[in-house]
Amino acid sequence: MSTRKLTYLAMLVSLGLALHIMENFIPNPFIGVAPGAKLGLANIIGLITLVTFGLKYALTVNVLRCIIAGVASGAITSMMYSVSGAILSTLLMWIAYKLFSKYFSLVGVSVIGALGHNVAQLMVAALIINNIRIFTYLPIMMFASIFTGIFIGLTCNFILDKAKIPFKNMLNTI
Repeated sequence: MSTRKLTYLAMLVSLGLALHIMENFIPNPFIGVAPGAKLGLANIIGLITLVTFGLKYALTVNVLRCIIAGVASGAITSMMYSVSGAILSTLLMWIAYKLFSKYFSLVGVSVIGALGHNVAQLMVAALIINNIRIFTYLPIMMFASIFTGIFIGLTCNFILDKAKIPFKNMLNTI
């Protein structure tokens, strides 16, 4: 891996961490409806990395961000939720982006990622508490995922559209 690409990826992990930390200061927009739901601001960086660098690097950035945030905050249990959500959502977004891009815009890809993130988190929760009934919370989380996924997808569209760097051709130049 070139030094330039490694530098870009380190900056992306750092930006993801910064957004993750910033999000902790934002009140839950779904309070009363979906406790524990978040906007997922760090997923902006994950989706941009997926589009720019591909699956391998998006997984690396997302997983590193989750691990560093979990270790730094001391929230090792929540790190299990974050890492599982990051892996499944990144894989699902890559499949949607690569195989079904004529059907899904980045907004649709983002919504699929948000839905996958919540499914993975509930799977981990079901394993930890040894109770499948936790999935009764899934419809509420899916409802919240639609809105957060739309927000993240629109933000990514805006960033990719306004950036002066031709992101889609970046892999060829690095």
